[in-house]
Amino acid sequence: MENFNYYNPVKIVFGKGTIGQIDKLIEPDAKVLLTYGGGSIKTNGVYKQVIGALKGRKVVEFGGIEPNPSIETCGKAVELGRREKVNFVLAVGGGSVIDGSKFIAAAIPFKNKNLWQIIEKGSGVIKSALPIGVVLTLPATGSEMNNISVMSRNATLEKKAFRSEYSYPKFSILDPETTYSLDRRQLRNGLVDAFVHVCEQYATKNSNAHLQDRHAEGIFKTLVQIAPVVMSGKKDYDTRATFMWCATQALNGLTACGTIGDWSTHGIGHVLTAFFGLAHAESIAVVLPAVWKYELSSKTNKLAMLAENVWGIKKGSKKQKAAAAIEQTVKFFHSVGMPTKLSNYDITKKDITKVIARFKQTGLVLGENHDIGAKAVEKILKICL
Repeated sequence: MENFNYYNPVKIVFGKGTIGQIDKLIEPDAKVLLTYGGGSIKTNGVYKQVIGALKGRKVVEFGGIEPNPSIETCGKAVELGRREKVNFVLAVGGGSVIDGSKFIAAAIPFKNKNLWQIIEKGSGVIKSALPIGVVLTLPATGSEMNNISVMSRNATLEKKAFRSEYSYPKFSILDPETTYSLDRRQLRNGLVDAFVHVCEQYATKNSNAHLQDRHAEGIFKTLVQIAPVVMSGKKDYDTRATFMWCATQALNGLTACGTIGDWSTHGIGHVLTAFFGLAHAESIAVVLPAVWKYELSSKTNKLAMLAENVWGIKKGSKKQKAAAAIEQTVKFFHSVGMPTKLSNYDITKKDITKVIARFKQTGLVLGENHDIGAKAVEKILKICL
């Protein structure tokens, strides 16, 4: 097992009817910047609950944080927050709203006029941030229990992640009933997002982190088990609670302890999203099987373990099991309605030259073995077609 430090200060408040606890979690004299997305919280009852729990506090609202939150949009929230002198950010939504709010909280006190420095240098330049609270409404990214934020810059077609010790939420409220209004695409994306997050920490070098492997496999098997009920749209509380907790556990740092992560799927997926506007889960569902096929030799042992312990495949050589694991993972994605080829999004061989050129330009090298550069990305993207 690799050496590791683990720290996670996020207070999780889980269960139905817990939004009202905001009143005890935010100081009564706080001036709150309330952030959210397209406004669905105003039609599903969440907004009313949040405003009720914030009673007596000064509240400044900023809505319209888009999927794949941009510095252009969130920069307007920074201006608003500075002008109104807010001292707390409350994010109500899914991963995009939370990620955008982490950026906003770090940017409001940031002294450099170039706010993109926050994304490019992360903890190297972030010296403080406003406290953040979260009301989660879409299980997917795990941002509610980590210090990671992924932001886009539309002007230059970039999407990058940053992290900082100041970006952990102070608390996250996870009420599974807030997921009842999600549509099939949002549910599908959430299931796949959580699944791939665990893959990036599991299908890597074997670090003999046996407990973490079992933790990862538990999340895999649970997501597969609950997926049919989730996708049926039934307002089944226990299933939605399990879904929400799986997505949070998938990227709160526990599975990563003592392991060497891959994250090449995410690195390539971010560029696809920046250029072609795919949802995060859509991009990584396309890239993951291709990365695994390209790196089959180096990932054989862990993929064979995935085949045996998650998909129940006991026959064949390790390489045959590894190939079967890829096939079964693709079948799972298809079972929830998730496409796994770029052609499903009308992205052609000609289109991917932009992505390859970006990797050549940046010189970025990905993967647990640091062996996925521009040439490898080109081969992987051809598999994705």
